[in-house]
Amino acid sequence: MKNQHLLERQQWFVNQRSGMFIHFNSATFQFADSEIEDWEFAHENGGQPRRFVFDPQDWNPTALDCAQWATAAKSAGMTFAALTAKHHEGFSLWPTRHTEHCVRNAANPTDVVKEYLDAFRKEGIQAGLYFSILDLHHKINRNKCTPEDKQFIKNQILELLTEYGEIPFLIIDGWDAEWGGPRYEVLPFQEIDQLVKELQPDCLLMNIGCDDLALTDIAFYENAAGQEISDSFNGPGASCNILTKTWFWRTTDTDMELKTADWALDKINDSNRRNVSFLLNGAPNQLGRLDDNMLARFKEIGERYARPADLAEPPADWPTRG
Repeated sequence: MKNQHLLERQQWFVNQRSGMFIHFNSATFQFADSEIEDWEFAHENGGQPRRFVFDPQDWNPTALDCAQWATAAKSAGMTFAALTAKHHEGFSLWPTRHTEHCVRNAANPTDVVKEYLDAFRKEGIQAGLYFSILDLHHKINRNKCTPEDKQFIKNQILELLTEYGEIPFLIIDGWDAEWGGPRYEVLPFQEIDQLVKELQPDCLLMNIGCDDLALTDIAFYENAAGQEISDSFNGPGASCNILTKTWFWRTTDTDMELKTADWALDKINDSNRRNVSFLLNGAPNQLGRLDDNMLARFKEIGERYARPADLAEPPADWPTRG
């Protein structure tokens, strides 16, 4: 028997069509002058997760402007967004009570999660969150996920889903990946999904890199990592890509020639034809603002994007959990 409520939420997500992925976290400061791809920072020694040392005092976006991000998303015709509340490096952009490695101890202690949610909601944009289960600071990885680590993960998800109002979706990353976080045998998808649905029944749990709808509410293709949507796929799905060379801002991004609006529109339209909503990355700089070239590209995309008609009901061939 199909889960009708889940089908309706999946339909809602597919009807969002185009959204903004905001990669903004400690990597914005840690890796800004490096030419190494983001994912290469996550492992060394044949795939063993490495540990990063980041001083929260180095987190100092002195001109943080989440309203600017939201305006840019709206100019691009985007109706949803996701912020990296915690990325692989393990730094939390909210004043979590469960670790000192967070904005509470930063040079700029602003609760970025709250600022982001407030700004995007004000613009009428559906604002979700990204949360990495792989945590290089706290050494939570495919080789280590103790009962204490599991409780830490659950405690942080509990904060995000009880202290910030309605969160329409939570994107999880680094789960069961060979290079990444805990395996399903140690931390089952169903265990986290149950927690999320108990806290917020409408919150979709998305699992980056997973297209098995037994292990994610939305099939999620990391297109920038070469994950292509199959010709036969008909949703519900998500895909994501970047206009620059990396997910997080680099000093060279400010003056670089971004990928074209034609390229972005091809990605968005191809995804939409397959009932896949597309997230285009916008990486704020160390001030906490999007660069002018990014703003201009988003605006150009919005001027040319023709949003498809909404699905009136979930397609009959969508597989879903009971």
